[in-house]
Amino acid sequence: MMARVLPLHHPYRATTVRASSSNETKYDGVAPEVKLADPTRNYRVLVLGGTGRVGGSTAVALSKLCPKLKIVVAGRNREKGEAMVAKLGENSEFCQVDINDANMLQTSLKDVDLVVHAAGPFQQAPKCTVLEAAIKTKTAYIDVCDDTSYAFRAKSLQAEALAANVPAITTAGIYPGVSNVMAAEMVAAARSEDKGKPEKLRFSYYTAGTGGAGPTILATSFLLLGEEKVKLKPYSGMINVDFGKGIRKRDVYLLNLPEVRSTHEVLGVPTVSARFGTSPFFWNWGMEIMTKLLPQEVLRDRTKVQQMVDLFDPVVRATDSFSGERVSMRVDLECSDGRVAVGLYSHKKLSVAVGVSTAAFVVAMLEGSTQPGVWFPEEPQGIAVEAREALLRRASQGTFNFILNKPPWMVETVPKEVILGIYV
Repeated sequence: MMARVLPLHHPYRATTVRASSSNETKYDGVAPEVKLADPTRNYRVLVLGGTGRVGGSTAVALSKLCPKLKIVVAGRNREKGEAMVAKLGENSEFCQVDINDANMLQTSLKDVDLVVHAAGPFQQAPKCTVLEAAIKTKTAYIDVCDDTSYAFRAKSLQAEALAANVPAITTAGIYPGVSNVMAAEMVAAARSEDKGKPEKLRFSYYTAGTGGAGPTILATSFLLLGEEKVKLKPYSGMINVDFGKGIRKRDVYLLNLPEVRSTHEVLGVPTVSARFGTSPFFWNWGMEIMTKLLPQEVLRDRTKVQQMVDLFDPVVRATDSFSGERVSMRVDLECSDGRVAVGLYSHKKLSVAVGVSTAAFVVAMLEGSTQPGVWFPEEPQGIAVEAREALLRRASQGTFNFILNKPPWMVETVPKEVILGIYV
């Protein structure tokens, strides 16, 4: 199997590890050379949902990052699939797959080394059918899940994945995904300084419009509004966050995202929150109103949500044409001694950034940095500590602002000078 076996740790125990790089590491926009675990092997990667925005972006990014890979674009629409293959070139092919057909799914996995599950939305999905098929066929697995219930359902298949010697990472996209790895590096750096203990971790995300990601992200957003078993109501708790140059200050609202629970349990940070905001501003207002007026059972019904997506999609596409598709994520870590560290990732196009980010996880797994089992991105068994820097350098390709472990004044649009060149 392609995974390099490392000492195992309990998956829910906070693990003390060193940061893979110092605070002064330069993310210079140059991606490290890809070093596949077996250079003589002709690796084949199947991208489920490869005809969609997220899967298609991942396939394109993979073809650029590692041209030697054979990319199998999988989806239900042959016409779209063949168009994507024409775009990718001769080292690709199309495979017609319906993930709800277990036999078809397992057949498609039999001759590939790794499967990327990008066929969302993941909300309200009753089973982890693709991961189950990957375990049965002993195929390495990555998904771009952004749903807490689905992610922890995937985690519950840990024993089966270990027994089959299958490496798997869930929530391995841009957010969650790259944001988790940024948080892991920041927490590790704080603990290595042996001063204050990490106490609060805050994820803040901003996307202009749908970020060019189309109807899937719209459906995901509506379904997230219907989350139950959460202490705070979705799209409440608004705060104003400074995302720095190119984005500036934006309002963001609470959402129940999987990184809240996973980083709390894995990294051992007592208080974790995640917020999201979009533009134009009236979309935030609309989401707030929907949360207050629509019954939760409506927002949890995939059929009814799809009907709403079909209704709103033309309007969203029209506003996307002038709002752009910039994306930014900011990670704040507060420590008991009063120190605050910030990480920031900003890109002009979410539709590109999500593919580059997911491709970075794929390459890390093919290089052998993932142990058998089902892991979150922040777990050292998912992305080895020494592999984090390379992953972040690859995932930050094309960003116009990427920093890690810096004080807030180095990030914010208008830092305040208190006295003699001292900023807060």
